[in-house]
Amino acid sequence: MTGHITAAVAALADQLPGWVSLLRAPNPGPMTLDGTNTWVLRSGPGEPAVVVDPGPAHDGHLAAIAAHGPVAAVLITHGHPDHTEGSPRLRELLGGAPVRAVDPAHCHGGAPLGPGAALDEGGLAVTVLPAPGHTADSACFLVGCGDERVVLTGDTILGRGTTVVAHPDGHLGDYLASLELLSTYRGVPALPGHGPALTDCGVAAEFYLAHRRARLDQVRQAVAEGATTAGEVVAKVYADVDRSLWWAAEWSVRAQLEYLGVEQP
Repeated sequence: MTGHITAAVAALADQLPGWVSLLRAPNPGPMTLDGTNTWVLRSGPGEPAVVVDPGPAHDGHLAAIAAHGPVAAVLITHGHPDHTEGSPRLRELLGGAPVRAVDPAHCHGGAPLGPGAALDEGGLAVTVLPAPGHTADSACFLVGCGDERVVLTGDTILGRGTTVVAHPDGHLGDYLASLELLSTYRGVPALPGHGPALTDCGVAAEFYLAHRRARLDQVRQAVAEGATTAGEVVAKVYADVDRSLWWAAEWSVRAQLEYLGVEQP
């Protein structure tokens, strides 16, 4: 539970609902896994789609998204560039479809998304689930089509491995609360910002919660044993993580130390 998690934390979805399509951006890497997932949701033939997370400013990827038009709205889970960089150009390709996010800085032609906002787009019922923690502006989207539901989790829950609390923008207390919220969506598939779709958002969130709490215990122990900096804690607690990723682990450790009330130099 407390080791470095690289596998999926819930069962993989064998297939996507018929009204969901995945377009994966060609930007694989240690932080993006196989690439950024762009989700295209359409309630039926001829209905306008909802696009979630345009991804990077890659011409081929954006053209592939635009080919799925018409699009009623583009929604953003959070403001990291691997999810948002292509937004302005995609809006042009789509003829002015609004791009909406929690943070006004990432909105183009649309109003910011408030917590609990309910949207009805082309027969899709979209509810904004506030999910700060990975970043301050993170949100998830509960989307219903007929009697089916999915949760678009962005980077709050990944399809493989665990995510980073990107301190100082990210906040561990907020993240734990967001996972508590997502744990209530038992049996609802999770469509993450990176990695494969998962069958159960609630199960994945509960695993993440247990993992984070176990990591906190390890951080407490490291501090009790004399670690005084985030780097020293990383060396003790994340020793099984490739050193090339220690910089990202240090983000999470800084968030953990802040959560525990440990003064940092």
